[in-house]
Amino acid sequence: MDVVEVLRAIDGTVAVAESLTGGLVTARIVDVPGASEVLMGGVVAYAPDAKSNVLGVDQGLIERVGTVHADVAAAMATGVAELMGADWGIATTGNAGPEPSEGKPVGRVHIGVAGPSGVVTEELNLPGGRLEIREQTVDAVLSLLVARLGEESTDDRR
Repeated sequence: MDVVEVLRAIDGTVAVAESLTGGLVTARIVDVPGASEVLMGGVVAYAPDAKSNVLGVDQGLIERVGTVHADVAAAMATGVAELMGADWGIATTGNAGPEPSEGKPVGRVHIGVAGPSGVVTEELNLPGGRLEIREQTVDAVLSLLVARLGEESTDDRR
């Protein structure tokens, strides 16, 4: 099942906050017919100030840990859900290369999913070049969202 199908089945909505993926997550979602029923919107917050000013990520957090961090991914996911009025928020942040950044190696990525029962994050260490890392990140964040949607619907039936 794809994200759109699962969200439609539970009458849920999602919003997307992207850094390194630069809009690829949102594009993947809108490629599916019916996306307009579930996608509230997306924000490409590439610069640290955009993460803070638009998505509400604490500037002090960014100053302490940088932008490639699980706590930043969590704050981005929560922030975009609140900003767009969505049930779910998903976020990507990381380093797609070609050089290390903020002391983080190429391929270090953090994804986050915020939903009714809280926020989960995953750290990824992805191989490949810039495009491959970005595409793998899209797959990973959408897979994490589908897994969380499945957990939520299972919890609701108990």
